[in-house]
Amino acid sequence: MAAAPTGPPSPAKGRPRSAAADRAILDATRAALAELGWGGLTMGHVAERAGVAKTTLYRRWPSRNELAVDAVADLFEDLEIVDLGSLQADIEAVVQRFAALLSRPETQAALLALFAEGTRDPLLRRRIREAIVDPQKELVRCGRARAQERGELPPDADEAAAREEVDLIFDTIAGTVEHRILVSGESVGEAWIHRFTTLLLAPLSGLSAGRPAQRP
Repeated sequence: MAAAPTGPPSPAKGRPRSAAADRAILDATRAALAELGWGGLTMGHVAERAGVAKTTLYRRWPSRNELAVDAVADLFEDLEIVDLGSLQADIEAVVQRFAALLSRPETQAALLALFAEGTRDPLLRRRIREAIVDPQKELVRCGRARAQERGELPPDADEAAAREEVDLIFDTIAGTVEHRILVSGESVGEAWIHRFTTLLLAPLSGLSAGRPAQRP
């Protein structure tokens, strides 16, 4: 009977994904979008710019649409809503981080190029909603639920109405900040953010118009 092989085990099929390669690819995609626009974005150009083989790129992202959406969605990964003790303080903090992100030239160019193409491509628009918009709505849901736990907002009486309210709050915040920065070219400072959130939250019961004290 032949002896069992004593050499190292055979490697598993396929290669593990490289975090460094993924980062290089996403960075290269955003840079290409910013410099060349949607029309100039090609998988070959991104692969060359990222220093990876085109086959490596296609193993990770089967199409330019998927790649571009993930590259832009990656910019928003660090956005979170931190518990600062009140709904207004929570929203002010996340709006400040959102505005800082939108103020970066790379973000502006990549986002505008992607959204412009999304108006012409329904499938791309759906992917944008799933990968970028819906995850950001979770911040609104989280902040709203936390405010209910603190007694700042009444509990939900109707699930469908609650979903609509989340959508409206998100659309109002995202739309206002994006329009001010991307369309009007105005700055978003602390005073503006406080006035905006005060106006936004004034109709909701149990909220003070003043800035709440933050937790130590």
